[in-house]
Amino acid sequence: MKIFFVTIILALGLFPAKYAGAQSSVNNVAPRQWNAAWIALPGDNGLNYGIYYFRKNIDIAGKPATFIVHISADNRYKLYVNSKLVSLGPARGDTYYWNYETVDLAPYLSVGKNTIAALVWNEAQYSPAAQISVRTGFILQGNSAKEDILNTNNTWKCIRDMGHQPVPGYFFAASRGEMVDMRQAVKGDWTATGYDDSAWFAAGKVADGKLKGTAWGIEWALVPSSLPPREMTYQRLVQLRRADGVTVAPGFPEKKTPLTIPANTTATLVLDQTFETNAYVTLNFSGGKDAGISLGYAESLYAKGSKGVIKGNRNDVEGKEFVARIDSLVGDGSQGQSFTTLNFRTYRYIRLIVQTKNDPLVVDDLYGTFTGYPFKRASVLNTDNTEMKQMLDIGWRTVRLNAWETYTDCPYYEQLQYIGDTRIQAMISYYNTSDNRLARNALNQMDHSRLPEGVTASCYPSRGTQVISPFSLWYICMLHDYWMYRGDNNFIKNKLLGERGVLDFFSKYQQADGSLKDTPYWAFVDWAGNMWGEVKGKDGSAAIYDLQLLWAYQWAAEMEAKIGLHDYAVLYNKKAAQLKATIQRKYWDAGRKLYADTKERKGFSQHVNALAILTGTVSNAYMPAVARGMLKDTSLTQCSVYFKYYLNQALVKAGLGNDYMNWLGIYRQNIAMGLTTWAEYSDVNTTRSDCHAWGASPNIEFFRTILGIDSYAPGFAKIKIEPHLGLLKDISGEIPHPNGKVFAGYKFENGRWQINVNLPHTTTGILVWKAKQYMLKAGNNSFVI
Repeated sequence: MKIFFVTIILALGLFPAKYAGAQSSVNNVAPRQWNAAWIALPGDNGLNYGIYYFRKNIDIAGKPATFIVHISADNRYKLYVNSKLVSLGPARGDTYYWNYETVDLAPYLSVGKNTIAALVWNEAQYSPAAQISVRTGFILQGNSAKEDILNTNNTWKCIRDMGHQPVPGYFFAASRGEMVDMRQAVKGDWTATGYDDSAWFAAGKVADGKLKGTAWGIEWALVPSSLPPREMTYQRLVQLRRADGVTVAPGFPEKKTPLTIPANTTATLVLDQTFETNAYVTLNFSGGKDAGISLGYAESLYAKGSKGVIKGNRNDVEGKEFVARIDSLVGDGSQGQSFTTLNFRTYRYIRLIVQTKNDPLVVDDLYGTFTGYPFKRASVLNTDNTEMKQMLDIGWRTVRLNAWETYTDCPYYEQLQYIGDTRIQAMISYYNTSDNRLARNALNQMDHSRLPEGVTASCYPSRGTQVISPFSLWYICMLHDYWMYRGDNNFIKNKLLGERGVLDFFSKYQQADGSLKDTPYWAFVDWAGNMWGEVKGKDGSAAIYDLQLLWAYQWAAEMEAKIGLHDYAVLYNKKAAQLKATIQRKYWDAGRKLYADTKERKGFSQHVNALAILTGTVSNAYMPAVARGMLKDTSLTQCSVYFKYYLNQALVKAGLGNDYMNWLGIYRQNIAMGLTTWAEYSDVNTTRSDCHAWGASPNIEFFRTILGIDSYAPGFAKIKIEPHLGLLKDISGEIPHPNGKVFAGYKFENGRWQINVNLPHTTTGILVWKAKQYMLKAGNNSFVI
């Protein structure tokens, strides 16, 4: 089954000039006590699916220099001033940290009558898994006395749009489709000043607006969003790949070209964006009374007869069928009908089906508005290696599509912020952008997700509770990453209580020798072999969990020693030492010179041996043998594209970093199969998601491994440059740094290497070249070696 819902936005558009300027110009102003009310449609219990419109008119004698308001809703809102979209939100959180956005409305106000309007929707029982909710509600609070005229109360008017109804269906975790009957939908531009709202209802009060910490009991504990407004960029579809039942004029859909579907006709179009995207989709059309319209969105098409399993080359359309999320509409026959999706859609392909009755339908326009977290790419790689550039671009697109109001695992299926995925995504942010806000938001939300017993949820925000217990250990790793690459001791210090809670949780499952027994909840490691389920020996323990716990103890001890409590550092170092000795005793197979998965030593994996290297469990004497075994012994459970992040780091630590470019076969497969983002699984032909940012680690390693730029002290206070150039003879690049930028360049000429390193002001470091160290000063450093 499928579920479909719909919204209508009449000729408003979603252009960046109409949106980003207002909200982005305002920092969240420190608010006074709120006196606005949460409002809703009177008599509506707020617990069911519904689309609601709110309006208020005000008269302004003179155009103000500023007019700042704070807005929130449950579940979501789109705010308009005089028909212009100025804010979307709220950024997802939970009821204890319910976000509001701050917007300066002044640029959109004019002398005389003005209309402030909001579209508020509650997907209720059909909402995405990431959406937490109390009930339908809307609130707007003026920042000062002059803006209080807009405070939400019974002077606002509202109505429910009965043309929007859910239909039976299913779509895993992410938002469902939409369905609208234009014949029953609210008519006219309800966001416009001249709109007649005399038949609308006076809004009813649901609750007082209360900031977090100001009430003893509260439905929504309001906090200012720490995130900037999302990017909104007009984006046209590029190619028509298939047309059945209608003749399409040249230029459609890349250009705004009217398309007429005659009466009593069924027309089907397959349109290709040519790359995967996240976008609000807008369809403008006229006529078509009682016509049925279907908009389908797909990452890729499927081989016919494969029952939605085999995708093949993503560029191919012939011999393929369309399996996808769908929005459905019914036309009312009028001119200027318009539909824009409530939520963004993820797609490369759009299928448009129009089935007309006795009235022809004209498609006036069909386009998207790209949306995402407004990351700006600050890293630069200078090379004539076109493959590296292509991989970076694909990785960056993958990262962008999985960064919204949170990091997400995939934009099409789940849109959930999983810790395992987010750890890698945050590292990509540190290496490629100067923006730390989404990473900080993720760390805060993961801290908020902790259960009373100490363990975190596996993904958050989420209206349900899923626990992948090893992901809590990756959360400690994320804290350590932020501390090393971005610093802010106070921010991390405030998270150490949670780190202690996680380790206390795991300590309850440690045996006398330190080894974990029967790791609780879902013990997922990777989509490989039996790593996705439960790996354990007869005694209930397994090397992979012991190694993850060991690494977490090591990270925690470092942070506690520097910014936490010394006694915890001592305790965690002691536990780490015991656990390392136990791992060596229980899992080391001297004959194979590898660490086994369990005490029985019947199964072996790249995963275990990679973490054995990274935690320092492997001695220097045996490290080459372990590394060779990971690369050449095909009987080992192989890491998927996700866990190759750790595998490749281990191989670099083992001294094989010059071979890094040889380890990128999975990415070459993705490219050969026509993907424009990295797939979730290593089986590219049958992977579920075509866009998973946990596989975008080359966007880190081209800078960390090949150029060799890495943090050498908390806060990136010292920099280590240790390149692994392999066969590359001329390459350079730079990454953002808390104090500026780090540049490293290498060129081989006349039998010698010319090396240039530029460090930010007040920052020093070392260059490691063929095991020899050279001191680096702030500013420019040049070597001929």
